[in-house]
Amino acid sequence: MKRSAPLAALLWLLAGLPACAHVLPRPLKLERLNRKLAGRVIDHTANHGRDRRIWSESLGEKRDLYVYLPPGFDPCKRYPLILYLHGFNEDESGFTTEVIRPLDRAIRDGKLPPVIVAAPDGSVHGLNCLATAGTFFLNSKLGDFDSFIANDVYDFVMRNYPIRPEPEAHVLLGVSMGGGTAFHHAIKYRDRFRVCVGVFPPLNLRWVSCRGRYLDDFDPCCWGWREDFSRGHEVVGRFYGVITIRARRLIYPLYGKNNPDVVALVSAENPIEMLDSYDVRPGDLEMYVAYAGKDEFNLDAQAESFIYRARQKGLEVGVGYEPKGRHNVLTGLKLLPGVLDWLRPRLEPYSPR
Repeated sequence: MKRSAPLAALLWLLAGLPACAHVLPRPLKLERLNRKLAGRVIDHTANHGRDRRIWSESLGEKRDLYVYLPPGFDPCKRYPLILYLHGFNEDESGFTTEVIRPLDRAIRDGKLPPVIVAAPDGSVHGLNCLATAGTFFLNSKLGDFDSFIANDVYDFVMRNYPIRPEPEAHVLLGVSMGGGTAFHHAIKYRDRFRVCVGVFPPLNLRWVSCRGRYLDDFDPCCWGWREDFSRGHEVVGRFYGVITIRARRLIYPLYGKNNPDVVALVSAENPIEMLDSYDVRPGDLEMYVAYAGKDEFNLDAQAESFIYRARQKGLEVGVGYEPKGRHNVLTGLKLLPGVLDWLRPRLEPYSPR
């Protein structure tokens, strides 16, 4: 069946599949990728003919993980770490198709110091799928994904790869869903991570204007807090004016349909509120927010309210902004040079030695 152009574009945008289905292993795919890279990707997945997945005590199952080693990798040296967190409807495979090549080029060209990058699978069922929920890498009804990242993945890479021990050398970098998690985990686990970068990050999960509207632009003089998550039909994303994403798809899988504690649960995991509940102070974290002015999920309002509150607290936040950008890969690539320019001086003191 031929898809309409808007629907096909949305499927591509969300990097999902029309139905949940495991992709057949492709043994040579990673080999071909590595031939094109200055560095190389190490396989801890079941994607390439053999099951090399890591064990997750938190989830009680094996999970996929890719690890990138930079050009000239020397196992006798220690490297900074970037932990990459994927977006909604994705899994670890997006790291090899969209993320690693520009990072590899940046390291090859000296725009980023040599780093080790780990990309875990945070999808519900261990595959990317349009018809499933997003875990947001949180401990929820979907599983203990917060613990999976903070304990299982972090411990695995620290134990098996030569990583610098300083938390200042550890970066959480995420896109969309993963971008919000980068801030959530950095605020919560400051003993392990001191640098966080979010591209299109959901940073204020309770954003509404003073009129109670989620899709309103941010205005510091007209700012409210969502107190009701029961309206599952409410539109929180709109593409091409006709394709809508509703709140129930994001909230119900995590917390249930009629959970009376949902506001408190969301508040506890909400990055903007965590700035206060975890008492983040100047110098505690290095933070960078990259976002688009025409984000279809209105994440620009979330980003701007977070930046506003952080600066009220005296916290520095680096910002990358595309006024006409949208929630898509093209805009993400436009924002990437700013991300790399910001990261470089923060990682250079921890270059491998």
